[in-house]
Amino acid sequence: MEARPEALPPHQRTVGQLVAEAIRFYGDHFWRVIVLGGALVLVDGVSFDRSVGVQTLLLWACAPVLTAAYVRASMLVAGRPVPRRVLVSAWLAGLIVFVPFPVLYRLYVLPGIALFGLVGLGVPAAVHEGLGVRDALRRGWQLGRADPVHAVGGIAALALIYGVTRYMLLILLATQGDQAQAVAALLADLVLSPILFVGAALLYVDQAARVE
Repeated sequence: MEARPEALPPHQRTVGQLVAEAIRFYGDHFWRVIVLGGALVLVDGVSFDRSVGVQTLLLWACAPVLTAAYVRASMLVAGRPVPRRVLVSAWLAGLIVFVPFPVLYRLYVLPGIALFGLVGLGVPAAVHEGLGVRDALRRGWQLGRADPVHAVGGIAALALIYGVTRYMLLILLATQGDQAQAVAALLADLVLSPILFVGAALLYVDQAARVE
């Protein structure tokens, strides 16, 4: 079997290579990463068969869990223990960034993606750099502006891969009943959604290298 090619350094990574590194990281740390999918499973479980308005409210209600999954992914990428004080700061910064997302997502998904690409990197920045809430948000904006095309494009590519793969799985089960499709959606999010959190955490590494 041929050896897989070495990854490019973070400041040279393309969007495609970011996705590849996220998948590689997922495979190398499967059992620690897959639990992150529980956050999207929770959103599915409480939102299934609800109206759009109720789903939006529930998305806000689930923000603490979704943000915690992002913080945990950032810890895994950092690969070292992080003080609880720093984790709390990262979590609070993530909640602040998340506030407008449900509305942006319902209006048009691209502004929501841009939000995470241009500001959301403050969460892994807090974890890696030990920042407080205000400094994390400021750092996230700095990281996003270092290479906005890579930042927003990276989040968009991760979201696209997740969404398309999930949709294809549901199409395969389109002939099944509603209950079977609901179970399939839960399983798909459990397995596929961790790539979103891990990929965003790795995107911080890329953008930090570009700032430097």
